[in-house]
Amino acid sequence: MSASSTLPPFDPADPLGLDDLLDPEDLAVRDTVRAWAADRVLPFVADWYESGELPGIRELARELGSLGALGMSLTGYGCAGASAVQYGLACLELEAADSGIRSLVSVQGSLAMYAIHRFGSEEQKRHWLPRMASGEVIGCFGLTEPDHGSDPASMRTHAKRDGGDWVLSGRKMWITNGSVAGVAVVWAQTDDGIRGFAVPTDAPGFAAPEIRHKWSLRASVTSELVLDDVRLPADAVLPGVAGLRGPLSCLSHARYGIVWGAMGAARSCFETAVDYAKSREQFGRPIGGFQLTQAKLADMAVELHKGILLAHHLGRRMDAGRLRPEQVSFGKLNNVREAIEICRTARTVLGANGISLEYPVMRHATNLESVLTYEGTVEMHQLVLGKALTGLDAFR
Repeated sequence: MSASSTLPPFDPADPLGLDDLLDPEDLAVRDTVRAWAADRVLPFVADWYESGELPGIRELARELGSLGALGMSLTGYGCAGASAVQYGLACLELEAADSGIRSLVSVQGSLAMYAIHRFGSEEQKRHWLPRMASGEVIGCFGLTEPDHGSDPASMRTHAKRDGGDWVLSGRKMWITNGSVAGVAVVWAQTDDGIRGFAVPTDAPGFAAPEIRHKWSLRASVTSELVLDDVRLPADAVLPGVAGLRGPLSCLSHARYGIVWGAMGAARSCFETAVDYAKSREQFGRPIGGFQLTQAKLADMAVELHKGILLAHHLGRRMDAGRLRPEQVSFGKLNNVREAIEICRTARTVLGANGISLEYPVMRHATNLESVLTYEGTVEMHQLVLGKALTGLDAFR
C-alpha cells in the first residue's frame, strides 16, 4: 500500500489541515459562535449596513453574554475563562459575519472589561464585570481623541482632584459602543500621570453623540464622548496602573483579537469568490476553470491560511504567557493588510457583482479599512517592529 493511500483527503475549506491543531472544546466554541452568527447576524447584516444602524444591539449583547463571548478569556466575575485560542476563534467567526459585531465584542471584553479586570479595584470588578459579562451592561473605551489618535500621550482630556472627588473634562472620538454604553473606561491626564476611570454614562456632564455619515463599520455604534466637568467619587479611578502602560496593554489584548478577526472577513470573501467562480459562466464554462481565476484563488487561499496559522501561533503563545506586544503588532500588521488584499481580489472575481450588498465582499472590504486604522495604524505597527528589529526609536 502506498503512503499516499493512507493520507486524508484534501479539504478545500482547510487545505493545511489546521483543524488538527484544535481540540474538541476549541471546535465546540468555534461551531457555537458560527451557528449564532449564521442565525442572528448574516440574514440581516446587509440591511443593517445599508441603513447604517445596528438595531437591537442590547439584545445582541445579552445573547453574546449568554454564549460566554463577552470577556470570554477573563476569569471569575461571571467570565468564561476561555483560552486565548478559543477567544480568537470566536473573533474569527464574528468577523466572518461582520467587523462591527466583532468590534462590539472586542471593545466590551478586550478593552473595557479587560481594563477593569486587570487594573480595577475588587469593588469595581464586582460592581461592573458580572453585568458586563452577561451583556446587561455594555462598555466602551475612551482613549482616542479628535487631535491625538496615534499619540495618546498628548491627550488633552484631564482629571483634577476637587476635595474627595475627581472632575473629568475632555473629548474622545471614534468610540465603539459609546452611545449605548452603561460604563465608559476613560483615560485622562492627571497630576500623577495618565489614569483610567470607570465612568457611569448617566453621570451629569457625560454625553455620547453618535457619529453618522461613515462608510465603514456601518453596522456598529460609533460615538464621540464629551466630558463636561463630570464629577466622580475618588473610587472611580482604576487603582492598578498609572501611565500609558495601562491603555496600551488593553490595546495589545484587543489587537490580538483583530489578528483572528481579520481572517474571518477574509475567509468570507474567499469562500464567496470560490462559490461564485464555480457557478458563474463566461465563454461557455465556469470562470473557475480559467487559469487567471485559479491563480487568484490559489494566492488568496495561501494568504488566508497562513494568516490563520499565524493567529493560532500567537494564541498559543498568549496561553503560555509568552506573547509579546511586538508579536501582536506583527500579526495585526500582516493579517489586516492581507485580509484587505483578499477582499479586493475577491471583488475582481465577482466582477460587477462584487460591489453589490447581495454579496459580502464590498461590505467586508470597507469595514477592513477601519480595522486597518484603529488600534494602531499600519505605520505605527511598522515602527513598533522597526524599533524591535533595530533597537532604534523612529517614533520621534
